[in-house]
Amino acid sequence: MSDEVELRAAWAEVVAPGRRSDEWFDEVVGRHRQPHRRYHVVRHVVWVLRHVRELEAAVVDCAGPEYDGGAVTVAAFFHDAVYDPTASDNEERSADLADRALRVLGWATQRRDRVVALVRATAGHFGPVTPSADATATERAVLVDADLAVLGSDSASYTAYAAGVRAEYGHLSDDAWVRGRGDVLRRLLGRATLFETAPARQWWEHSARANLTAELAGLDALSRGG
Repeated sequence: MSDEVELRAAWAEVVAPGRRSDEWFDEVVGRHRQPHRRYHVVRHVVWVLRHVRELEAAVVDCAGPEYDGGAVTVAAFFHDAVYDPTASDNEERSADLADRALRVLGWATQRRDRVVALVRATAGHFGPVTPSADATATERAVLVDADLAVLGSDSASYTAYAAGVRAEYGHLSDDAWVRGRGDVLRRLLGRATLFETAPARQWWEHSARANLTAELAGLDALSRGG
């Protein structure tokens, strides 16, 4: 199954079919094909959605009446819909885009707000996932953990991810990249846990810390000229 076919099937499960639905699907997928992207591409959305499904199957709370799997799916589509490596408001702009799309698609205000809150929750990945009036803590934890699952991938996949992100930040000098990326890695490693859900911690925490530590060691070697 191609990435687009897989994404279209996931979209069709939660968004009513029609011309406007097709137009917004094409808009979101098209954004993930922008030429400046190297990691935050269509394949990233595919993997986030796959990890969402894995976590939903493993987290008991997802079976509860408050959990809105459709909102999580749509948030996964939109969470990187706006991606400008030179900007600091990508998540906010992505959330605004999601809100605009869902208005056109006829989603009720409460569900739109839920998706907007979920998209905003992917900003930074440094603070703990906390409940809000617009989305449950479980929804937010599932989406954020799915987005970060790449950190716990095998070493080759992690290396490809890190190289893709570096390419997206090609406007930065090597020195600026080493400083900025090193700060990100240290902040992540300084967290008590990288993942919020118990299954994600079981599956990915150990390998994620190993991957982050190895990348940081490489950056430190570069900064020393080694």
